[in-house]
Amino acid sequence: MEENQGVWVFIEVNDGTIEGVSLELLGAGRKLADKLEVPLSGVMLGQGVMPLANEVIYAGADQVYVVDHPVLKNYRTESYMKGVCVLAEKYKPEIFLYGATPNGKDLASAVATDLSTGLTADTTMLDVDVEKRLLEASRPAFGGNIMATILCKKHRPQMATVRPKVMKALEPDEGRKGIIIEEELELREEDMRTKVLRIVKDVTKKASLAEAHVIVAGGKGLGDIQGFQLIHELAEVIGASVGGTRDVVEAGWLKHEQQIGQTGETVTPKIYFAIGISGAIQHVEGMKNSELIIAINKDANAPIFDVATYGIVGDAMEIVPKLIKQFKELSKEKGGEMSYV
Repeated sequence: MEENQGVWVFIEVNDGTIEGVSLELLGAGRKLADKLEVPLSGVMLGQGVMPLANEVIYAGADQVYVVDHPVLKNYRTESYMKGVCVLAEKYKPEIFLYGATPNGKDLASAVATDLSTGLTADTTMLDVDVEKRLLEASRPAFGGNIMATILCKKHRPQMATVRPKVMKALEPDEGRKGIIIEEELELREEDMRTKVLRIVKDVTKKASLAEAHVIVAGGKGLGDIQGFQLIHELAEVIGASVGGTRDVVEAGWLKHEQQIGQTGETVTPKIYFAIGISGAIQHVEGMKNSELIIAINKDANAPIFDVATYGIVGDAMEIVPKLIKQFKELSKEKGGEMSYV
């Protein structure tokens, strides 16, 4: 394992654009690489992706390995796994990070199997033990009741997937210089066991919590589905998206795509209202990076106040109607226009 050096990030490209989570991982990878005093590298596969290599450098990488091949036009496990494994066996990284997207999770698990190494899924915190050169990949466990730090002591590379919006990307530095390494890969379309017949894009207009600027989230502290209607009312008045905890979704008060937390969406809005939410680790991991967190809870010792910017101790059933009233009056004064960003 001593010959394994360097931190790698898989750069996922869709429709000619680098996925945001890949840029976020370059930010996290930069910190790990600096601690270990090793280069940070991006690994990018696809067709026509070479022009994107400089973006990877600007985002914090020291070098980029690029495999540009027609067979890699669309993601397929077999072709991408081969490309990544060939590079990993040739250059031997010690840490390899992937975005926890559908493709990223599929690829990471396939690569881990082929390279006979370990993989920590849905990581929310990353650090390194510099002396032992161990990646410390932490994630909620046992239903979100504890944080588990997982180590891969005997195999390399040490691998982890990280969900979007958990880490923060660096500001692009267009003056940054790096090395772009183009690698050749022997691939033939006729050797592929799967074929991409067509790609059907989802054109339905769904409000994405991950992209919302303001979110009003509620928990079981609101009592029942009738009490939860206050969340919808407040959100409507201020033009926010609605989210909730896992308990709320399991109770049928919200749809699964509105769940925020480790097993739901990870969000980073400008403003996050946490109403009737106790603050279990499972939920906090999905919203802790919000710019401004406003918590309302009857329990002054609720963990949610530990991450809140502002906290109101009291009955949400009394406080929220007053907020709705105040926001309605403010909206009238502003001519119906309200801005928070």
